[in-house]
Amino acid sequence: MSENNDPKGMKRGLTRYGDEAFSLFLRKAFIKAMGYTEDALSRPIVGIVDTYSGYNACHANVPDIIEAVKRGVMLAGGLPVTFPVISIHESFAYPTSMFLRNLMSMDVEEMIKAQPMDSVVLIGGCDKTVPALLMGAFSADCPTILEVTGPMMAGNLRGERIGACTDCRKLWGMHRAGEIDAAGIEAASEKLVPSAGTCGVMGTASTMALMSEAMGIMLPEGAAIPAVMSDRMRHAEETGSRAVSIAAENLKPSDIITQDSINNALRTLQAIGGSTNAIVHIAAVAGRLGLDASLNRLDAIGKGTPVLVDLKPAGKNYMEDLYRAGGLAPVLREIESSLALDAKTVTGKTLGENLAASPAAWAQEIVKPASAPLAKNEGMIALRGSLAPNGAVLKKAAASPDLLQFEGRAVVFEDLEDLAERIDSEDLDVTKDDVIVLKHAGPKGAPGMPEAGYIPIPIKLARKGVKDMLRLSDARMSGTAFGTIILHISPESADGGPLALVENGDIIKLDADARTLDLCVSDEEMAARRARYTPRPPHAGSDRGYLKLYLDTVTQAEDGCDFDFLIPK
Repeated sequence: MSENNDPKGMKRGLTRYGDEAFSLFLRKAFIKAMGYTEDALSRPIVGIVDTYSGYNACHANVPDIIEAVKRGVMLAGGLPVTFPVISIHESFAYPTSMFLRNLMSMDVEEMIKAQPMDSVVLIGGCDKTVPALLMGAFSADCPTILEVTGPMMAGNLRGERIGACTDCRKLWGMHRAGEIDAAGIEAASEKLVPSAGTCGVMGTASTMALMSEAMGIMLPEGAAIPAVMSDRMRHAEETGSRAVSIAAENLKPSDIITQDSINNALRTLQAIGGSTNAIVHIAAVAGRLGLDASLNRLDAIGKGTPVLVDLKPAGKNYMEDLYRAGGLAPVLREIESSLALDAKTVTGKTLGENLAASPAAWAQEIVKPASAPLAKNEGMIALRGSLAPNGAVLKKAAASPDLLQFEGRAVVFEDLEDLAERIDSEDLDVTKDDVIVLKHAGPKGAPGMPEAGYIPIPIKLARKGVKDMLRLSDARMSGTAFGTIILHISPESADGGPLALVENGDIIKLDADARTLDLCVSDEEMAARRARYTPRPPHAGSDRGYLKLYLDTVTQAEDGCDFDFLIPK
């Protein structure tokens, strides 16, 4: 193909002035203001996504990663050019970072399309960031490679290893129960996040990094390297170098990511005991390429996949321990027989070839052998039934075994405000044998499907030593959380799902083995409730702007909560 039909570098995507020669002249004139020579501008251009923000501690090392990537690009003969996109952090995004994930994906897609680049390096880590980056880049379909920021190190509180954010929730629960005073919880806050990087447990950030490596969009060994290690910078340099190669090869996401790639990612998700959030994200990522990451596929893969990684919240260790144990490679070796080893990767080789070239295994305790796993199978399961016709999810590996077959009375909270107002009331009619139900916390209801599914134990029960109860909602839950918690109930209550009709005192039945979640109310009574049901009034401000776009077009959890117009028909 001629250069005119397949433009490269600065000639790519010329601004439309009606005169292409003038467009190129003007572009070069302005870029030369940056000090570039004609020689530099003749090189393959590698765009580098900059997600640094003063609000985002997960990305505090992004400037250093960018410099390492740049070095790799230049050593390989390319021209690195950074450009900013939205940076989102779970703890600093109102109403929730999930509300902004699709906006970030659109920003990434449009900036890749709008600016001249022959390939792009995605840099990010915080949990909604990696899926947003992949969604946008997959839609743009420019040669793409991912570099994650890496996990933080574990902290130490009076001799005990702690880390964000499983221990955040554990310690806060102890504070609520009166076991830690105000001074103690303040001291803990200074030790929970001791370095730059993403949460150091098997939360969503760690899960998405490991799934991305298994999917083949990241160079091997990159997912588990801590943010502060020199290995992270060397991996970033190698990523920059490879970015020049994939530009020359025109190796696009659509050439790499197939159904086999998605299946490998789902298999990895189950084997690592990953975050429930990743179920929504992988559905959205796969959906951008017309691939299947449905609940049925997740559940089928889970039935034959042991949970192997001994990390919090399902285990007791941290991501730095997985790094020292060899990262993802020992996990993949244990499930090798069930992987599609001929799946292509961004290295230009197959997953099997990459795995064969990875360092030999050594003695370690973090990745369990498939013959003696952390859990035999079913890290995560999909549920259906009269309460969740379109599905719900449960992280079985982090649940209490005695609650997996359970029947109890519903204690209902209508929304987040109701929950905040009444959950700690001494007058709340609740026992440990009840089922706590939260409504209107889904994609449209909250809005943004916040991580509110980790419903706190009512304080009067927490003070009596109750550590877990069956809790359910249409919300999400942080991958760092634990407990017998059913999430992503669909259709959500704000969309008129059965969850909207649950009343105090209704009997709810969970049968995890049968994969069922049922509301034990007669059809006649449900019809009567449906007839008198009144939808909630629109959210304030929903008549304009991004909120309107979001509410008008967001899909349900099983479809990834993506915008319907971004999914290929």
